[in-house]
Amino acid sequence: MRTGVIKTDQDRCYDSKGEAVPCLHSGQDGDIRAGIAWPEPRFLTQEDTVLDNLTGLTWTRHGDFAEFPLMWEEALAYVAHMNDKQTFGHADWRLPNRKELFSLVSHIQINPALPRAHPFQNVFSGYYWTSTTCVRLPKEAWYVHLGGGRLFKGMKHGSYMVWPVRSDGTGSNSIPRSGQDMCFSAIGAIVPCPDSGQDGALQMGAPWPKPRLIARRETVLDKLTGLQWTKLANQAGNTVDWESSIDIIKRMNEDKAFGFADWRLPNIRELESLVDAGSHTPALPHGYPFKDVGEFYWSSTTSTYDPHYAWVLYTEDGSVGVGYKSDSSFLIWAVRTATGQ
Repeated sequence: MRTGVIKTDQDRCYDSKGEAVPCLHSGQDGDIRAGIAWPEPRFLTQEDTVLDNLTGLTWTRHGDFAEFPLMWEEALAYVAHMNDKQTFGHADWRLPNRKELFSLVSHIQINPALPRAHPFQNVFSGYYWTSTTCVRLPKEAWYVHLGGGRLFKGMKHGSYMVWPVRSDGTGSNSIPRSGQDMCFSAIGAIVPCPDSGQDGALQMGAPWPKPRLIARRETVLDKLTGLQWTKLANQAGNTVDWESSIDIIKRMNEDKAFGFADWRLPNIRELESLVDAGSHTPALPHGYPFKDVGEFYWSSTTSTYDPHYAWVLYTEDGSVGVGYKSDSSFLIWAVRTATGQ
């Protein structure tokens, strides 16, 4: 079983006006298609559950299994009750952490933002809770909007949907841990982790190597994902528009920047892979060796919800949202796939 970054399913390319363009040599996500490929078939239906052959995660087939939106602590208690009843023959159900729920997101489909031909039923095109707290604002927890794929945070007293998951362990790729190792109440107080069902208690996913990030002159190798990043996390020196960001990466390759000609603007899954859900301001692994880390970054992945926008990462907490392509509002962070780690 590998640990790395899953490909997005984006197979189309768009310019800043939202018009479809040929993908070849565009430098966009739909052109490069970086990451671990999906197995075929990706999903296996097992009566009331669905196994994701990519991640080894088993989900309830119904996306509205709890029927009604619940507050965050109610969601955790609901899943604990499922285990008391050994729902579908298992007592290891959990509220997914942010990386687990984000692994289901499609970046080409909307309403719901799930992969083509998925077998799930009654999926609500709105917010679903994760078990991961926002550590900067611990009264809030992370949720994923399954209408478009946004990964954001909200007050724990809000009511959102619940989609239980458990681990089968047979997937072709292991999702890394989120990095969260503490637990918090609905009012943001630190609480003991045992039996809480929170991300910080379960710490599901592949463990991080130690050290995880290795500085190599002007680049940094992430041993968890096999990605090599520029040490300088601001290649343009200032914010730029989306098409300019791709052009700057192309010039880096023409100049063989730092000895390589295969740099790319990271897709949104590659950017999100850097997030440490146990840190904030920025939400990067402790002791990171990067320089000049900014607050917001372009990805090469277009928002299918509205192709005038591209997916972006906000590093303060690790939010995944969108930016208007024509605005010079986001920074550039170049990446490549390392060989011979």
